[in-house]
Amino acid sequence: MSSVFQDISERNRLPMFFLFLSIVLAFAFIRFSVRMIRAEVKWWPGNVTPGGLHIHHVVFGLVFMLVGGFGLVALAHQYSPVASCILASIFGVGVALVLDEFAMVLHLRDVYWAEEGRSSIDTVFVAIAVTGLFILGIHPMGFAGDFDALRDDGSIVAVVSVFFFFAVNCAIAVVVLLKGKFWTGFLGLFFSPLLLIGAIRLSRPEAPWARKFYTAKPAKLARAEKRERQMREPVIRRKIWVQEAVAGKFGT
Repeated sequence: MSSVFQDISERNRLPMFFLFLSIVLAFAFIRFSVRMIRAEVKWWPGNVTPGGLHIHHVVFGLVFMLVGGFGLVALAHQYSPVASCILASIFGVGVALVLDEFAMVLHLRDVYWAEEGRSSIDTVFVAIAVTGLFILGIHPMGFAGDFDALRDDGSIVAVVSVFFFFAVNCAIAVVVLLKGKFWTGFLGLFFSPLLLIGAIRLSRPEAPWARKFYTAKPAKLARAEKRERQMREPVIRRKIWVQEAVAGKFGT
């Protein structure tokens, strides 16, 4: 464990590690808090309601993000490991609080415990996954400077090559997302072969791609629906189990 932490420190990923840790811990705390409030546990403080106005924790999250983000920008040219880790932690707490109420912001109404509220948990999981991958040194295409040498070359061939690579990958990612495969598209930005697999495989039956191209192909639509029942639905049930184990029951 110490060697892993040392590697993170030596590669200047310590602020990212603190960002990751603060998102996880703040999300765990706020979900514990709202579950205690929902269960009407008497010894738990409850909601913040000054003057009868219920202040959602997304408001506190925005404040944390503003403080942490402003601090990181203000000290960008005066790098201090300790200050960066503290500010990254503050920003991470804000991220967790805001994304935990992402569904409410998206729908502009209180859907926290409704079925739509599951999108908040998915969003937090994405944030945790992204920061975790960055800590491990895994970046989306070109983000780690993979094409700096080509860009610095300055030749037309180099510029066209880089542009073509990004254009093709972005086009494939769009196809994957239109096929309703969000996680495949997201992880494919970090592991390019997944994009090709997602683009080649069948679309999900309710996705925009299927509605556009499978309507006149009943056999293909039937295969997509069979695949959904046999492979996708069991995965969704397991995901829902994990969501509710972490965040509580939705739709009740």
